[in-house]
Amino acid sequence: MNERAGERSGSVESLVLRADERAEIARLGDETLARRQPWDALAFTGEAAAVAQYLPARLRHFLARARTEQADVTIVSGLPLSEDLVPTPTGWELAAKTGAGLREELLCMLCAGALGDPFGWSDQQNGRIVHDVCPAPGLERSLTSASSELNLALHTEDVHHPCRSDYVGLLCLRNPDATGTTFVRVDRMDVPDDVREILSADRFRFYADDSHENTELDAEQLAGRHENRVSQDGSVLFGPPEFPYLRIDFDFASALDGKADAAMSQAFESLRASVERVVLEPGDMAFLDNYRVVHGREPFSPRYDGHDRWLKRVNVIRDIRRVFVETRSLTRVIV
Repeated sequence: MNERAGERSGSVESLVLRADERAEIARLGDETLARRQPWDALAFTGEAAAVAQYLPARLRHFLARARTEQADVTIVSGLPLSEDLVPTPTGWELAAKTGAGLREELLCMLCAGALGDPFGWSDQQNGRIVHDVCPAPGLERSLTSASSELNLALHTEDVHHPCRSDYVGLLCLRNPDATGTTFVRVDRMDVPDDVREILSADRFRFYADDSHENTELDAEQLAGRHENRVSQDGSVLFGPPEFPYLRIDFDFASALDGKADAAMSQAFESLRASVERVVLEPGDMAFLDNYRVVHGREPFSPRYDGHDRWLKRVNVIRDIRRVFVETRSLTRVIV
């Protein structure tokens, strides 16, 4: 990639930082982290947008344009990682316990703050604002980001909730096997008009996925089934017909009637035929528009030798008042 102000390919926008911009960001990160010891990501959420104004102007303008134009995927390359980056932790619990990658966590929040407001979930990674995405022993074939040996199916992040993120931010720290992040844009979903009409009706149910703990309700007869999970009914397609939004999960969604089930199957088939991939390299940060794109991940073989794939992930919302209204509290962690 070149170093122009921003390169647009369809609805994927990319920016490669110059050496002087990387140095400027590194100084900002180091100074910000030094003034906020001990580091508390939750406490910093209210400051992230203000401190993000000190990022290089070209980066701020690039992210502002991506927000205004509703780019499907936005990629910033060349963010300065720590030269002495610690080994990849074996699971998010170890990362949280040891404070692995705090400097990168801050950079993640600064870039997120230029697009919106970072927020978290009380039942995901113990309420942390920035998540560690790395393989964990015993979870290789799970349906969470701690998996590795299976494809992580295409999905809308936190599909079950009205306050699901506008953007999913992924900062790559390591990716030795060039594992691809997969995605499909809503504009690539090719279905007949009558199917699109069904997909635009509230004839579907969306469930909390396995990354959310304690999501099952109290009905013993439904234990272990999706029907016993926290859920919300709604449509797969919504918003302006000429610029639609998408909400779907290959593993955690169901139809409420037979025709809706057939329509959802056609949607799945079309999406599977339109998968794209991006291979994130260390220092790359991708923002996936959670209303315009579903995403997943290719499988890989974990080594557990300190060199496995490692990302920092942050949820970003364009209007934090949605969270305040939903929770009836001035909190940035949804309970």
